[in-house]
Amino acid sequence: MRMRHRLAALAVTLVAATATFLAPATAANAATSTPVIFVHGYTGNASNWTTALSVFRAGGFTKLYTYNYNWAGSNQVSAAGLRDYVNTVRAQTGASKVAIVNHSMGGLVTRWYLEELGGSAYVSHVASIAGANHGTTYAGACLINVSCVEMYPGSLFILNLADGDETPGSAQYATWYSACDGIIIPYTSTPLSGASNHNVACQTHIGFLTDTSVLTQIRSFIAA
Repeated sequence: MRMRHRLAALAVTLVAATATFLAPATAANAATSTPVIFVHGYTGNASNWTTALSVFRAGGFTKLYTYNYNWAGSNQVSAAGLRDYVNTVRAQTGASKVAIVNHSMGGLVTRWYLEELGGSAYVSHVASIAGANHGTTYAGACLINVSCVEMYPGSLFILNLADGDETPGSAQYATWYSACDGIIIPYTSTPLSGASNHNVACQTHIGFLTDTSVLTQIRSFIAA
């Protein structure tokens, strides 16, 4: 009889221990279950996110998507495409919201979607890497494309965005920018009012895409 009591007590102990070990894993899985959509910048494509995808997978993220668009066309049109892509991802995954990570001109595509197309209702986190969020004078070198016209500081596109909330909705916003960027001029164009803005000591515009330290910070930001 005593042996049975001991075995029963041991079983209860093992169940409790198993529950203790499983709880953190369950929480971790929940934290990384948010679909993440990566939005490239001017002249970019999905290959820009090779390092980012590896970093996110290493952190347990499995629902990772890259949005490709015509970078020479209007950012308004690209933002409408992003809206449709977000809706598709949500339908496929059953998620109510997605996280968005953007780079360079992708910041403008994202901002238009969030502020002008009601996208903030469907986004939980926004991470902008060297985003052209308030334009860049570097766009003066490519004004043959409408996207660059819109990206130039003082454009009608930029002015329309200036009328709204830079961090709308309940989403969490963060940016990463650097004085060594070289493409986003001025480099202080990236920070958003109401966001957690991170000034990186010295990183180039393209270098951000392979900066595993910054990408790990972004992964942690979305998983929090």
